[in-house]
Amino acid sequence: MTGYVCKYTPVEIIRAFGEEVCRIEPEVKSVERAMSLTHPNMCSFMKATLEEVIEKNINEIILVNCCDSIRRLYDILKGRVKFIHIIDLPRKMTESAYSLFHRELLHFIGAYEAYTGKKFDLDKFKEILAEYKMQNAHTSECVAVLGARLNHEVIENIKKRCNLDVVNLTCTGTNRLSKVDQEDDLIFSYAKALLNSSPCMRMAEDRLNFLDDFNLKGIIYNTIKFCDFYSFEYASLKNSSNIPILKIETDYSDSNSGQVLTRVDAFLESIGAKKSTAHPVKSGYFAGIDSGSTSTNVVIIDENKNIISYSIVPTGARALESAREAYRIALKKANLKEEDIAYAVSTGYGRISIPFSDKSVTEITCHGRGAFYLDRGVRTVIDIGGQDSKVIRLDDTGNVTDFVMNDKCSAGTGRFLEVMARALEVSIEDMAREITDFKEDIVISSMCTVFAESEVISLIARNKDKNDIIRGLHRSAASRAVSLLDRIGRCGKYMMTGGVAKNRGVVSEIQHRIGEQIIIPFEPQIVGALGAALIAAGEK
Repeated sequence: MTGYVCKYTPVEIIRAFGEEVCRIEPEVKSVERAMSLTHPNMCSFMKATLEEVIEKNINEIILVNCCDSIRRLYDILKGRVKFIHIIDLPRKMTESAYSLFHRELLHFIGAYEAYTGKKFDLDKFKEILAEYKMQNAHTSECVAVLGARLNHEVIENIKKRCNLDVVNLTCTGTNRLSKVDQEDDLIFSYAKALLNSSPCMRMAEDRLNFLDDFNLKGIIYNTIKFCDFYSFEYASLKNSSNIPILKIETDYSDSNSGQVLTRVDAFLESIGAKKSTAHPVKSGYFAGIDSGSTSTNVVIIDENKNIISYSIVPTGARALESAREAYRIALKKANLKEEDIAYAVSTGYGRISIPFSDKSVTEITCHGRGAFYLDRGVRTVIDIGGQDSKVIRLDDTGNVTDFVMNDKCSAGTGRFLEVMARALEVSIEDMAREITDFKEDIVISSMCTVFAESEVISLIARNKDKNDIIRGLHRSAASRAVSLLDRIGRCGKYMMTGGVAKNRGVVSEIQHRIGEQIIIPFEPQIVGALGAALIAAGEK
């Protein structure tokens, strides 16, 4: 079995030798051994591939030098496996490029003949090429997955969530090989056809022109951690195209993480491409359950969209039990029974695990819906919860038009402030007060929660005033929120939701930085659950 990673790999030539080929799709959860062989800041896909090769004992590998990381992978594996060969990939599609790639393929055939002891079977090669069928053009509306490669499981999850066709235009897609002219020099024609596949980002040609062949409703653009190439292309596409586009980042250890799938769901909801079970607007009572990382919140409304009751309980270690308890409390406050609820919608990271909800919707859509209900002038929602931060842009009808989320780091979130409160030995209520009597401007330079905690401990050891430290932490949290806001663009009115909206110090610092007042709801923690309840009631 010969492993490969790049779509420009001549797999048909390998098959003509009678050998099996397998595209390496890393499924590792840890890159411990790979980290000992390469630099920590190398491409996460390269490290995952290296770990996969070691773990599965893959001893025959064909690489294409599509980037410096793959060249480094070749250097590491050379001498560690039985056979490894790297093919030089031209960066253009010209006659000289075709000739160069043709020579590379001939060189590979010679090297593979020497390794296997077999002769290249040209007739078998012709038979394999004859099996190839051109991909049909997509004329119906579709969502494209573009950018860096994504594993099969993530693509399938996107397809399950989308009510339109999903076209995989990454290097793992099926649109790999254009038609090969078998009447000329066959290897040369094959080289030309490979180079004319839907182009990789590494190609110097303007590869985005091929998007005109598709009727795109939206684009999900994947980037890989520590790889700048795709981030540059995403920025160019975002600025030049009016097609809705979502950027996600994966590192091959958590491609199906809750954060990635939340972003995908929210994007599909915003463009009307999310699969859902429609329900008629009913009379009665409606519930929204927001199962978050820190708290679980429930809101019950009546058919006139009036809030009847709500509850907030800590999520704890068992999300389902917390959801049941919050639901029980909200029902008791409303003097209702579970059978009185006509329809329930769940949201938050635990939304898919709530068995008594009829439908799940992302918290991005729900916070937007809840904020717009509370104030129809709101156009930007800043939601800072227990483990993540989001900025959500709304249109004049309250629909989500764009959003950004923080990465895995918890800096600036509720968890960040809780950790700092423990380090300072103050209550979370004391941590939430606005500091006006400060003596010194302290800057918390570390963005990572762990390093920031060490920085705070160092400041305590230097006898710095606690009020000054708290203000520095408020400024640090505010800077994270404003950086997210600036990624999406500033546009008022502003509303802040989530537990951190109760922190007067953070709110004040954000207001100072953006020069605008921020609306704080009467209970900012329930806005997501309120939005879910409105969706349950069929609110448009």
